[in-house]
Amino acid sequence: MLTGLTRFGNLYDAAVTRFGGRARPGAARDALWLTVVDRARVADGVIALRLGGPGLPAWQPGCHVDLHLPSGLRRQYSLCGDPADDTYRIAVREVGAGSREVQALRVGDRIQVRGPRNAFPFAGIGPVLFVAGGIGITAVLPMVHAAARAGLDWRLVYCGRSTAAMPFLEELPIGRVDVRIGRGTPLLADASPHGAVYCCGPASMLAQVRAEFSSRWLHFERFSPPPIVGGRPFTVELRRSGVSLDVPADRSALDVIRDFRPAVAYSCRQGFCGTCDVGGVRICVDRPSGDRLVLEEL
Repeated sequence: MLTGLTRFGNLYDAAVTRFGGRARPGAARDALWLTVVDRARVADGVIALRLGGPGLPAWQPGCHVDLHLPSGLRRQYSLCGDPADDTYRIAVREVGAGSREVQALRVGDRIQVRGPRNAFPFAGIGPVLFVAGGIGITAVLPMVHAAARAGLDWRLVYCGRSTAAMPFLEELPIGRVDVRIGRGTPLLADASPHGAVYCCGPASMLAQVRAEFSSRWLHFERFSPPPIVGGRPFTVELRRSGVSLDVPADRSALDVIRDFRPAVAYSCRQGFCGTCDVGGVRICVDRPSGDRLVLEEL
């Protein structure tokens, strides 16, 4: 007999599939070499790139691609254009070395890309409230347009520190968008108790949304891992490197591993929780049951 959670999961997966999406992220596709065909500044500190090439795989709202940068860094970015376009569009806010390298790309440059993959699928069921904070609009924007095209009952709350820092304001459908400078409360005044909420933004925004909304139909992407509460120290062993690192109670394995190997893959600040997975272990949050964590692949 299926549990209530399993029944809910099956219902959600079926809804995502009917809407044209994929219910599970799946493995990364073979690498593509794409060319930057357009570059534009879309907000303070935010550059949008269009990447083109033959035979681009189809994608759905919520999808992201992995960029393999010449430096060896790997970063993930939401596809924020129209799935019907013959290019992939991403938007990148400068937050570190990886984003600076991406922003430095110019028209005509080639970049290795894997994907698209969907770890934040849109089920296309209304009523639905979208909540975006800053660059989090990149994951949400294609969902908003999909909801509008499907005739769903939808609303968007879009928060930022200033309108100049908020990309794609001019692309939002008219009439159902609440643009806020600063966050204010509550975020979910227009949310149906039996509807869905899709949120992408900083940890403090997600905490507020989760406190305001108890429905199972809450879907979100993080800009950062949740804080460590009640942690304890342990040792992480990087088997391939032959190194053991001590992780204190108030830090994650990801923090400590990045001190040793700055190029380790993660994209929390761009809104993707789970991209630091190593052999099934999310090194930003997972902690061992004992006093040692072994990572075979690092």
